[in-house]
Amino acid sequence: MTVGVISHHKCNGHNMGEHHPESPKRMAAIQDQLISSGLEYVIRQYDATPIERKLISLAHDEKYIQHIFDNAPDKNDKDAIFRVDDDTCMNADSLPAALLSAGAAINAVDLVMGKTLRAVFCATRPPGHHAEYDKGMGFCFFNNIAIAAAYAKEKYQLARIAIVDFDVHHGNGTEDIISRASANNKAAGYLFCSTYQSPFYPFKTQESDTPPIINTPLPATCKGREFRAAISKHWLPALEQFKPQIIFISAGFDAHIEDEMSQISLTESDYRWVTDELKIIADQHSDGRIISMLEGGYALSALGRSVVEHIKGLIGN
Repeated sequence: MTVGVISHHKCNGHNMGEHHPESPKRMAAIQDQLISSGLEYVIRQYDATPIERKLISLAHDEKYIQHIFDNAPDKNDKDAIFRVDDDTCMNADSLPAALLSAGAAINAVDLVMGKTLRAVFCATRPPGHHAEYDKGMGFCFFNNIAIAAAYAKEKYQLARIAIVDFDVHHGNGTEDIISRASANNKAAGYLFCSTYQSPFYPFKTQESDTPPIINTPLPATCKGREFRAAISKHWLPALEQFKPQIIFISAGFDAHIEDEMSQISLTESDYRWVTDELKIIADQHSDGRIISMLEGGYALSALGRSVVEHIKGLIGN
């Protein structure tokens, strides 16, 4: 079985402003590098389909979902803007893009669980890992990866689902949703592992080595060696003990040394290394099943190159 990439050109319609870092140009940067690397001939590419609204409620409060649908600008009003927070807003094309981005995650689960593909990378936007149960923020409206994890658990009856997040910002939304699920059911079967620059946005995270939450803060001076050591010390033993049946990755590439979003100094080789390590665990415990969702990454060339290395890691040697 091969690796797939799911995307959709309508994700480019979501635009939060000419100078906003979460830009449609990100998609073109990834596609350009897939072509120049030759990977487009190795992977299988799919168009995302929009998520069914009822599936969003697997991870979000219905009142919040209704709030987004009610306030999303009409497709015929190209100048309208709805602001979710200071950094996050919707234009007329944002809701369709958000439904496609969440839908890509659902598509990925079905393709992997149906054994059409071994692993999938979803090159979609808007991202999702900051969206909490009842609140959008940080460029995110719906938590794509948390919705997909809950869908995999409900439809395919998976007992142990791991979500890992190496974006430079903590995946507060994913932690919020997983913590709520685990509080209501001690046997919920989730493990969430996150590395992130600290202190940094969203400024509300506590370090934890106690499952289901493994929060591993990194100093602004962190480079590849320290990043790898932190993953090896905190994530890998927890994942080995957990024995996940599927691994979801919130793949943010904004800790890259070329990315001005943060001060951490990772390179493409660090993203390849962590992907390789996760693939080893997936091959041992998950029948190789990995679903990766694009989160951050705003230095366009570095983003494209990092995604290429990430996908190469998903493919394996």
